[in-house]
Amino acid sequence: MKHLKLILLTFVFIASYSCKEAKKESKEVMEDKNVMEKEMIEVVGAKTLNFTLEPKSGSSVKGDVNFSEENGTVTMKATLVGLAPGEHAIHIHEKADCSSADGKSTGGHWNPTFSPHGKWGSTEGYHRGDIGNFTADTDGNASVEFSTDEWCLGCNDETKNLLGKGVIVHEGIDDFITQPTGDAGGRVSCAGIIE
Repeated sequence: MKHLKLILLTFVFIASYSCKEAKKESKEVMEDKNVMEKEMIEVVGAKTLNFTLEPKSGSSVKGDVNFSEENGTVTMKATLVGLAPGEHAIHIHEKADCSSADGKSTGGHWNPTFSPHGKWGSTEGYHRGDIGNFTADTDGNASVEFSTDEWCLGCNDETKNLLGKGVIVHEGIDDFITQPTGDAGGRVSCAGIIE
């Protein structure tokens, strides 16, 4: 009888220890699962759109433009070839329509807040499409990178949403003064921002 009680007691001890360990492992697995879910949500929350910039106005300017959104910030990266060496302007325009030979089918600068044209961040005002100027090297190549939390990709805020807009590269520089365009010259390359 003593042996039976001892065996029974040993069995109860082992069973309770095993349950405790299983519970601990279960908790660790659930914590790992929660961390993985959070990481997956963060990755799913990142959005990237890629477009080809096509020549306009008889130019040979072409390239690629990429928009990515992560943690509430949109980053635009553009690479261009075929530019005249020197400074050029790049803007977001009202429409994703690059059908016209001169790029004017994209409309004017995107200005959902009805602000005056100006340099990005200016206290006097600026359009949401007023990205600014960049420099092409002696071979006519250029890279542009711009980030802001004042844009989004597909959100419900039409004062921030880039979808349906156009990217225009201009022949000249934006003077940040002339209304409403900055006197940036002809439109030499275009891409529509569509999903």
